[in-house]
Amino acid sequence: MNISENRPTLTWEAAVAEGAIREAERLGVKVVATVVDASGLVAAQIRMPGAPFHCTGIAEDKAYTAAAFNLATSSGSRILGQLSTEVQMGLRNRPRFITFGGGLPVAQDGDAPGGMGVSGASEAQDEQCAHAGLRALNLQS
Repeated sequence: MNISENRPTLTWEAAVAEGAIREAERLGVKVVATVVDASGLVAAQIRMPGAPFHCTGIAEDKAYTAAAFNLATSSGSRILGQLSTEVQMGLRNRPRFITFGGGLPVAQDGDAPGGMGVSGASEAQDEQCAHAGLRALNLQS
């Protein structure tokens, strides 16, 4: 939180993560929501009480992949299928490369300043929460 005029305000990254958590609450699921900056570093992360502990790293990896490749992680397998076998193998062997739903790139004013990752529920629910997080600030995905 930043303190401005004695009032706490959220960064856009924290607001996006909060939007995803609010959707998870609405769905009745426990997740971790992570936002990374354009360098893949964690800018905000919220772990709901009861969310599986391993989902913290998975949410971060989803956000990292979405930011690095500027794509939804749910489309990763489809895109991989268009590449040579060698490139597919190389990418799949990358430690943080995720090809299942829940990660979205974040676009702000046409720029891609980072990625959003949600983990802890089904792929569809994770992605739904990530979309809700971006919608909370009218950010593109």
